[in-house]
Amino acid sequence: MIKAATLLGAFLCLGAANAHLAAFHKGMYCLNGPTSSTDLNSYAIVSPLYQLPFSGWWFHGFNGCNNYPPPDGDYVDLPAGGSFQVEIASNRAKTSLSYGGRDMSDWPDGQTYPENYVRRLSQTLISPLSLLHAQNQSMAAGTAFAISYQSDITKVTPENLVVFTVRYNTPWKRVLNYDVPAAMPPCPAGGCICAWGWVPNGCGQPNMYHTPYKCRVSGSSSNTPLATPKPPVWCEGNPGGCTKGAKQMIYWNQNEGDNIVVNGYDLAGEFKSPAYNSKLGFPDGMFS
Repeated sequence: MIKAATLLGAFLCLGAANAHLAAFHKGMYCLNGPTSSTDLNSYAIVSPLYQLPFSGWWFHGFNGCNNYPPPDGDYVDLPAGGSFQVEIASNRAKTSLSYGGRDMSDWPDGQTYPENYVRRLSQTLISPLSLLHAQNQSMAAGTAFAISYQSDITKVTPENLVVFTVRYNTPWKRVLNYDVPAAMPPCPAGGCICAWGWVPNGCGQPNMYHTPYKCRVSGSSSNTPLATPKPPVWCEGNPGGCTKGAKQMIYWNQNEGDNIVVNGYDLAGEFKSPAYNSKLGFPDGMFS
């Protein structure tokens, strides 16, 4: 049990080398890494983003991932009123997209951990070194998907990329489902551009993740455009102070382009860390 806890602790403390994550899908940019060749073991897209210029962190420009779209016809399909699935992993090899799923497990790193031991981790190993990104699922910061009704990734901006679904207490397990609002309008003929975001809560470098995808909405019953998103603000304990309506993704701790600044402590006595959860007024599930 101790060995399993140690391994899980190293995995969850995502500041460690080779322990970063992304939401993998055939519709993602940089599935093979920044190359035109097939790489079943690629992991360039999981690199965290920290203190970079806008051109570096925006859609992983620093390593060229934004220049490698998925093949024609590969999209993240978003059924209006339904749900879609991605695979959270540290490496493409740890998903069903490589080696026929040979190296994947229920967990993002391809390893196996006792479910009940994960739940006890925060009760038995509390110390500064064990304050991981998440000691248990209830402490995972939350992740989100956003959409821009642009087909050309170079025309996507923070002002037209709108968060449409959030999943509290993630990332955690490999398979992750997100809900799609029923009123999502259809994409243009060339599809839309989507993004996955995550801001880890504590442990190591205070970075963020911003992954691009080609996506398309199906089964639309509305043609009403999404509202222009506004930056989120810290509003823990003050719901009336939250940004109302459409929200931008969280852009934080970069050399330029941040849309939120926090300081001090949250209500739990921890350093404030912006996240896709109620502390910034993001609801769990789809935006109505």
